Amino acid sequence: MKTIGMLGGMSWESTAHYYRLINEGIKEALGGLHSGKILLHSVDFAEIEQLQHQGKWDQAGQVLANAARSLELAGADGVMICTNTMHKVAPVVEQALSIPLLHIADATAQALVKAGVSKVGLMGTAFTMEQDFYKGRLVEKYALDVLIPDDLQRTVVHDIIYNELCLGSIQDASRQAYIDIIHNLTEQGAKAIILGCTEIGLLVQQEHVATPLFDTTAIHAAEVVRWMLESN
Repeated sequence: MKTIGMLGGMSWESTAHYYRLINEGIKEALGGLHSGKILLHSVDFAEIEQLQHQGKWDQAGQVLANAARSLELAGADGVMICTNTMHKVAPVVEQALSIPLLHIADATAQALVKAGVSKVGLMGTAFTMEQDFYKGRLVEKYALDVLIPDDLQRTVVHDIIYNELCLGSIQDASRQAYIDIIHNLTEQGAKAIILGCTEIGLLVQQEHVATPLFDTTAIHAAEVVRWMLESN
């Protein structure tokens, strides 16, 4: 089994979910008392969030690059960034490593292509929905047609993530707001919805909507488990 290095803490709520999903995946595959070989570097999200909203992405990227190097030096065979938004600095992290970075957008896009979905709605932080580092990768590398909510809805999605989900607060009213936005994207032609923030799956699950949901946390974790168990 390969050892995965997790760059986590963004937020720790979703990182804890990642940890459980990876260990459950290893146990399901191997049985018995098996669990995942995992190294975790968990950052202080308050520091990262401040850099995000100040637009200091170079500085944030250096924090994650240093953390990624520490995971490689500790013996990780590959690294994962346990958040969608911070894949904005994935190129900087990759440059710091001589081991693979398992990219969340690639895992998600491959799942969509396999399912035959070409037109998809994207929900996440404002950074993920509005900037090109994530959406552009889906369009350019996988030829997906990506829809995002309108300005007001993007603000709602973003604020719920930072003010509630990252703090472990699950509110029924916020769930309904997300459901309404999913319905709106579906009416625009989306055949599925990317839950493009690793906390969104804590609030909205498939039982809440008819439109197929692609939970990036679960997809990313499953791809990492597959990678951990493949031969070197």
